[in-house]
Amino acid sequence: MNGFVVLNKEEGMSSSFAAGRLRKIYNEKKTGHTGTLDPLAVGVLPVALGKATRFIDFLPDSTKAYVARFRFGETTDTLDVTGTLLSKTEVTVTKEEVLQILPSFFGVQQQMPPMYSALSQNGVRLYELARKGIEVERKTREIEISSIELTDVYGDEFEIAVTCSKGTYIRSLIADIGSKQGSGAVMTALQRTLSNGFTIAQARTLNELREDPQAGLIAVDAALSVYPEVHVTEAQASRFSNGGELFALRVRGIETDGLYRVYNHQNAFIGLGELSEDKELLLVKRVYLHD
Repeated sequence: MNGFVVLNKEEGMSSSFAAGRLRKIYNEKKTGHTGTLDPLAVGVLPVALGKATRFIDFLPDSTKAYVARFRFGETTDTLDVTGTLLSKTEVTVTKEEVLQILPSFFGVQQQMPPMYSALSQNGVRLYELARKGIEVERKTREIEISSIELTDVYGDEFEIAVTCSKGTYIRSLIADIGSKQGSGAVMTALQRTLSNGFTIAQARTLNELREDPQAGLIAVDAALSVYPEVHVTEAQASRFSNGGELFALRVRGIETDGLYRVYNHQNAFIGLGELSEDKELLLVKRVYLHD
């Protein structure tokens, strides 16, 4: 089975566990998810099946969106409620105070990745070091918050919707919001609503996929629809499928730099090509071999 599945991951399971469940549902040995969601988090988790795993790196990944809940007055080692409590302060924060704080996090900024993360340092995952009580120096990373707004208030918990660049840690963002307020803050819930161009509206639960696996399957070329398509002749398709570049002038539809979805004379997707720097050749980036 080849294609992408947009899983609506449930709370309490790891991303790798979820991908393992999909292997059983689709009877497919090879799967790969496109971005880790913590066990606490729910929502959009794109998973590639079979030959689709070769195209994961070409999915659009610049923008992600989340809905998160948090409360002030607490800090933990993981920056969310699953961690060990480090401090707790009785504090009352108003909606107006939060509305004043949030705009300061809009735009490009530097963010410190949390120790409890899947990032590697010298070949070791940071969370593995953190579990041993080891904290190492990390470099800040540039991120961009393109939108951040308060969407609801539930007692002492606040809910925000965030659109951000790849690599943004919402736990760290909330911790920074808490630091700015002065009492600290901890994330209590997280839902990813957009990832790799897939939305929460497309996502299905494991139970839904068990009932109707085909309904949740997205073809490889459909998942790559951000790229324009070109159609080639039978001879060109044969050459391309065997790793050979094509003369750009002989391929109809090439107009701009970048990647193209390539289809054969029978309108079957055969891979991704990229226009060379001198614009003379359509180079092979990935070949999709049909069964």
